[in-house]
Amino acid sequence: MTPTAPHYLTPAETAERSGFSLDTLRYYERIGLLSDVGRAPSGHRRFTEQDLQWLGILRCLRDTGMPIADMRRYAELARTGDRESLTERIALLERHDASVEEQIALLRAQQGHLRGKIDYYRSVLPD
Repeated sequence: MTPTAPHYLTPAETAERSGFSLDTLRYYERIGLLSDVGRAPSGHRRFTEQDLQWLGILRCLRDTGMPIADMRRYAELARTGDRESLTERIALLERHDASVEEQIALLRAQQGHLRGKIDYYRSVLPD
């Protein structure tokens, strides 16, 4: 059986599927969050399903407010693939998880305030 050739995605397809803009993809590659992006003989970037999976991780980290410096450190550690880096990766993600938990608690408190205001306004509406 002949192995199938990998399926490559264009930058536009990758942007659409990942939800990141083309500019963000270029920026992430420039600062090292995306590495080893393949190139066609023409020099155009070609992305793989693995790249999309990695972009999914980056999306989660970004959307939950992880600073770029921490994202870069995580990417460096993940790229090593060393078991020795697992402890540091876990610590980095645990710190971020604690930060996310704080954000959620703050948002819940603010949501409670909003709901109180909504309830008040509804209570003063004429019947």
